[in-house]
Order: sequence, then C-alpha cells, then structure tokens
Amino acid sequence: MSMDKKYYYSEIFYSIQGEGHYTGVPTAWLRFFLCNLQCDGFGQLNPTDPSSWELPYASYDVSQIKRVEDLPVWDKGCDSSYTWSKKYKHLMGQETPTVLANKLVDCLRTDDNPDGLFLHPTSKQKQHLCFTGGEPLMVTGQQAVVGIYEELKRQNNLPESMTFETNGTQILRQDFKDWVSSHDTEVFFSLSPKLWTVAGEKTEKAIKPDNVAEYYELSKNGQLKFVVGHKDEQWEELEMTVKKFRDAGVDYPVWIMPVGAREEEQSATAGEVARKAFRRGYNVAARVHVYLFGNAIGT
Repeated sequence: MSMDKKYYYSEIFYSIQGEGHYTGVPTAWLRFFLCNLQCDGFGQLNPTDPSSWELPYASYDVSQIKRVEDLPVWDKGCDSSYTWSKKYKHLMGQETPTVLANKLVDCLRTDDNPDGLFLHPTSKQKQHLCFTGGEPLMVTGQQAVVGIYEELKRQNNLPESMTFETNGTQILRQDFKDWVSSHDTEVFFSLSPKLWTVAGEKTEKAIKPDNVAEYYELSKNGQLKFVVGHKDEQWEELEMTVKKFRDAGVDYPVWIMPVGAREEEQSATAGEVARKAFRRGYNVAARVHVYLFGNAIGT
C-alpha cells in the first residue's frame, strides 16, 4: 500500500463514544467520506414509501458553507448524509495515512495531554480510536486504516482498541484481514445493519450475514446495533434480521437504540423502545453524545 495515496475524510475530532459497549470512553474519531447506503427513510413518517420522504440534505443550500462543522443536523434521512452526498464533497479533506495519523494525534492534544498520547498522562487510561463514516470499510477505508495504524505504531502511540462503525455490507480484503490478524490491538466491529422498515434500505442490499460472519471469525469483539422505533413491523423485522445473523454464526451482543438524530426525537420514543428491547433480552443504548452535545458535528 502506498503511503502517498490520499483519502477523503469529513471529520477528525475528539469526544466520547456515545453508543454501545464503549459508551463514555474518550475517543479519537476519523470519519471517512463515502458510503454505499443512503438510509433516506430514517425519521420519515413512512420509511418504506420513498414518494413521501422529505430530504433536507438534498435541498440544503451549501453555497455559503465553508466548513463541515457549520452544517445542521438533519432530522430526516441519514444524520451524516454529508459524509457521502457528492454535493458536500468539496467540504471534505483529502490526506495521506501519515497526515491522518498525525491529525488524530493532534486532536488528542489538550492542556492535560499536550503530546496527544492515547495513554492519557492524567488518568493513565488508554483512550480509544474509532473509524466511522460514511462507511469506513469501503476499499479505500480499509487501505487508509492500515497506513494510519503503521504510522501510529512508528510513533509508539497506539490505542488499546479500535472500533469500526460499519453497516456490515462490505467484503473484507485479504490485506486488511492479514493486518487485523497480525497485531495485538483489539479490533472491535460495531455493526449497524439498516432495517427496511426504519431506514428504507432494501434487505437484500443492507443485510449481509455471510459478510458479517467473516468479521466475527476475524474478531469476536464487537456488537450488532439496531436503530428501531416503536412500530410492531419494525420489531418483527428486527427479530427476523437477528435470526439471520445468528444462523450465520454471528454471536455479537445486540444493542437497541431509539430512532432519532436529535434529543427531541429520541425523547419521544426512547422509553417505549427501551422497554420493548430489555423485555426481549437485548441491551439498550442511549445515544449519550446526543443528550450531552445535541449530536452536533464534531461530537
């Protein structure tokens, strides 16, 4: 892999992990640009009827926007549509793996951690690294991550664990699989398969149990994370989908999150969704960053 190749990304920032297993853990984030799904059904009155959808990201006037951080959080469609919609590509950065690694170190720098170390000098705790998107396991993302890791290793500044927030549709390339198998840093697959009745993505495109089984074979550290509302049809689809993953041999724990990109949408259904989840034995994930920071870009 060439360390000179440049890769598109939308954000690099420092915050906490807000969802699932690593909730609350200080994390350096790299958000890649590009995704194979659009999830336009999120937040719509009828996620399965495209003719009824409102898509604010598609009609938004981007001409006055100079930075990704100045974009609003949309309440309908994918809440990070700027990470794949071509109309926002001019706002993205494009850098080599070496530069991306250095930007991750820079984002960790605070008065308490002037050198940007994953091993924080105050708490003596290892901080986390998360690759998200978009879809971080597109071919370009797989290539970039290997280079980023090698540069952090050269600097003797590796995280203890790395999360890939992925939709679980991508096939892992052999060089990426070889890399995962070659080091001791935990690789944690946080899989968010998209449901037709919630996100408006067709099942045959969005649900790939055999691909995810390969992730599970590579690393037993991970989770299945579903966004669900209160409608019975969504829970029926969820149960069928979980069974598909179980039948494929994927035994990651299942976390349920209430639908809603912003706090006001979450609050409307969160309690009911949580009860439906824990009564079925699933873990419940509040989106802590939404409650703390309003899901603002860069948090």
